[in-house]
Amino acid sequence: MRCLFFLGIKKYIIDKDECVILFIQTEETPNPATLKFFPGRMLMSKGTADFRSREEATKSPLALKLFNIEGVKGVFFGSDFITVTKEDSLTWAVLKPAILGGIMEHFVTHQPLFYGESSLSSLDKDDDPVVAQIKEILDTRIRPAVAMDGGDIVFDRFEDGILYVRMQGACSGCPSSSDTLKAGIENMLRHYVPEVLEVRAVES
Repeated sequence: MRCLFFLGIKKYIIDKDECVILFIQTEETPNPATLKFFPGRMLMSKGTADFRSREEATKSPLALKLFNIEGVKGVFFGSDFITVTKEDSLTWAVLKPAILGGIMEHFVTHQPLFYGESSLSSLDKDDDPVVAQIKEILDTRIRPAVAMDGGDIVFDRFEDGILYVRMQGACSGCPSSSDTLKAGIENMLRHYVPEVLEVRAVES
């Protein structure tokens, strides 16, 4: 059987005498330095994963493969997508084929997403009622909307009426993230949880 390879559209790969079809779509995000990749399959059934360096990526064969591409400086896993953040010095025209090839190779060779169990879990049975309510709103109302832009907003801590969150994926370094944080997220949380007076972003 002869199989053809196309970057960015359908890819036909021979795998143990089978022709596996891998359809990878890409999508722009509000952050011009970040691109969203859809491999057409579920990545994480629970939580998200954010990698800011090659050292952090060593726990994931896919993240490490992408960091080995010159110009990649960030990788993020969502439920069914991957966002990749690039250095400003390189263009997507240069990086995109190599990234698509890396993603394709990972799934065709049936490698695990992580070398061990690894995901971010938001809820904790020991949370106080206010923190539990904040996390529930983040998980059910805010994070799904942010994921559509290829990013995530993760609870860090709640102190003295101030909620600290970590911006990940396309949200990290996005020019419009501060406006989103104040105009959208802070207003919603203050509406549902009066104890929240302000929302601030912290570095991951």
